[in-house]
Amino acid sequence: MPRPGRHLLLLAIAVITPGVLAAPASDLWPFWNASDDTSARQVEHGAWQALLDRYLVLTDDDRTLFRYASVEAEDSAALQDYVSSLASIDPRGLARPEQMAYWINLYNALTVQVVLDHPRESSILDMGNGWFLRPGPWNDRLVTIAGKSVTLNDIEHRILRPIWKDHRIHYAVNCASIGCPNLAPQAYSRANLEQLLDAGEKSYLNHPRGLRFDDRGRLVLSSIFDWYIVDFGDSRASLLEYLASRRGDIAERLREHSGTVRNEYDWSLNAADSR
Repeated sequence: MPRPGRHLLLLAIAVITPGVLAAPASDLWPFWNASDDTSARQVEHGAWQALLDRYLVLTDDDRTLFRYASVEAEDSAALQDYVSSLASIDPRGLARPEQMAYWINLYNALTVQVVLDHPRESSILDMGNGWFLRPGPWNDRLVTIAGKSVTLNDIEHRILRPIWKDHRIHYAVNCASIGCPNLAPQAYSRANLEQLLDAGEKSYLNHPRGLRFDDRGRLVLSSIFDWYIVDFGDSRASLLEYLASRRGDIAERLREHSGTVRNEYDWSLNAADSR
């Protein structure tokens, strides 16, 4: 079980010392900034798709949950084999769309693997080797690719964000939490990349955990839009314009909003009941 009071302590630290828990900046790792856009190679993600088909659950309120407690030993081994198969590939030899799908699937598969390795925890904040000011597994060296030790933060903030500069990445990588955008039910591929990125964005922005007005008229946004506002225009006005452009039903209200904006994020594990 999670250590008592830890999440409250983290909240207190964030209030007392602003910026201590700030999200990592987009900071290119030059080693990975290479591609072969003449390459027609397609990476095989069938094993990941099989796990999604078996253990991912779509709820009535349009959230995807994962049945971590139900994963059988042979499927856990298949996940490890899948991660190993990706690690054996040097993605710099792939075309850019193939690369993006590779990194997103690897990130999500590694995250599921982390959760399976910590079956007694109810939040990813309590997983990994981080100390109390840097909770979670994001800086743990989880995989070696092309001779380089790679962390989840490397994949998201040193590879995906700086190379592609696509805000939809935030809707694609999944942190195994209720507040996070959905873990996509399909493995990403070159063929479905744009479709899944758009679908992830639409789903999250139309769900209350991403965006809503409360009964007091306050705008409640996912903390993602606070942590990564630089990827959504880097100002409140630009963020609201972006949100308005995706939510035509409340576009005018968003553009004219000058009141309180509250950020929320639920770090509870996105676990479905075992069955």
